[in-house]
Amino acid sequence: MNRFIMANSQQCLGCHACEVACVMAHNDERHVLTSQRYQPRITVIKHQHQRSAVTCHHCEDAPCARSCPNGAIAHINDSVQVNAQKCIGCKSCVVACPFGTMQMVLTPVAPNQFQSQRA
Repeated sequence: MNRFIMANSQQCLGCHACEVACVMAHNDERHVLTSQRYQPRITVIKHQHQRSAVTCHHCEDAPCARSCPNGAIAHINDSVQVNAQKCIGCKSCVVACPFGTMQMVLTPVAPNQFQSQRA
């Protein structure tokens, strides 16, 4: 079963606790204090005196999935999912997402080398 974070912008303090909870959930509650593993799929946006947590909306007809030339993004079981093996790092999904929630994550593969991966 998929679990999603529902954020209420009226109650958001900007404390980033939702980001930490997200990282913990996606990393089996391990290795979250290293910069390589701290990759939240939710982002706290601060603008003047307003704060809000933004996450993927799992659009039914997802613009990010339509824009992907390699078919790496699909709507499966009521959620938008990315197949990192198919991702070529073109960032068309980042441009297409109307909510600004798609982002590229660099995963270390060897010293001074990185592999592009979608979070």
